[in-house]
Amino acid sequence: MAREKPKKNPAGQIFSVRGFKAAGIGAGIKRNGAKDLALILSDSPATVAGVFTKSAVRAAPVLLDIERIKRGTSRGVVVNSGNANACTGRRGLKDAEAIVTFAEKALGLKNGELLVASTGVIGVPLPAEKIRSSLPALFQNLKPSGWTDAAEAIRTTDAFPKIAFAKKRIPGGRTISLLGMAKGAGMICPSMATMLAFFATDAPLTAASLKKALVTSVEKSFNRITVDNDTSTNDTVLIFANGLAGGSPLKPGESGYAVFSKLLDELSLRLSHMIVKDGEGATRFIEVEVFGAKSRKDAELAARKIAASFLVKTAFFGADPNWGRIMAALGSSGADFRQDRVDIYFDGIKVVKDGMDAGKEKQAARAIKKKEVRLRVDLKRGKSSSLKLWTSDLSYDYVRINSSYRS
Repeated sequence: MAREKPKKNPAGQIFSVRGFKAAGIGAGIKRNGAKDLALILSDSPATVAGVFTKSAVRAAPVLLDIERIKRGTSRGVVVNSGNANACTGRRGLKDAEAIVTFAEKALGLKNGELLVASTGVIGVPLPAEKIRSSLPALFQNLKPSGWTDAAEAIRTTDAFPKIAFAKKRIPGGRTISLLGMAKGAGMICPSMATMLAFFATDAPLTAASLKKALVTSVEKSFNRITVDNDTSTNDTVLIFANGLAGGSPLKPGESGYAVFSKLLDELSLRLSHMIVKDGEGATRFIEVEVFGAKSRKDAELAARKIAASFLVKTAFFGADPNWGRIMAALGSSGADFRQDRVDIYFDGIKVVKDGMDAGKEKQAARAIKKKEVRLRVDLKRGKSSSLKLWTSDLSYDYVRINSSYRS
């Protein structure tokens, strides 16, 4: 896999959602001159919901957005890459607010209608003047099909931009559109979401209904991925719904809301998988599934410990079916299980039976040489439903990329 750049948009698809525009340009934040400033803008006030990092160290834009999002509506978000604006004190907050205030005035918006997000190096003051002076050019580049430029502009160590798009007919004949874009390749072990992700939809929803759908989707997707077991100071997921598909708001319990929620689940999962596949230095995408647990909590404890284990991840990098590392991770996971009942499968090949070697090492070694591998662990402790997480292997390139991140 080696962080391959995926094929271009299916069938040359141009992404757009009614009533939304996007743009991405270079503002000189990054040393290499790449795109580093983006804007998502709704033509009309949109319902908004968000989920943010649970880290005790929160970047200035996260703190600002947590307050602004309480109003329940927004017109969009200004995003920069190349600088996290984290651990920058009062100056960081003032810089974040000054940028969105300038943008609001220039666009004729009310104070507080724009949100802000940042990603990049921690502890460095935001080049606010560079960003402010680049905003007019950013506005000029706004267009309904500007999502690819925007997705490009929010990248840091990402090997490729990440976009997902879908349309769906809901009961009553209306068609809703949903678009999502994300960035992330390192510092991925979310405790809410991922580095950054943004969704736009023309479906009509109240703020409460939108938040309910977002939280559920995040829990099943972005909250179940890990690359390096580090949670970011800037993790943010925002969703904007401008209602231009028409009709009354979709409500939980109704069929239209169920269609929207399923669509959001699908796109969130697709984007989260892109992040893992783009993991810094990653060569393999690994699905970890734990089933037969006594409780859902036990299944999650076991799955997260396995997916986070550097020894497990390096074994997959070397295509080494070293199941002992998985048993060792289970032992310190805190999950309730019996060692002499555990079965382990590498891509359908049973390598462990009742906690002991099953004599299938050669077959397992061939199975895990693939770029996408499925690891299944049966605890045989109960009938709890299975729980899945997604992770990547750990390679030499991860160290190389992160040892020179600021240079």
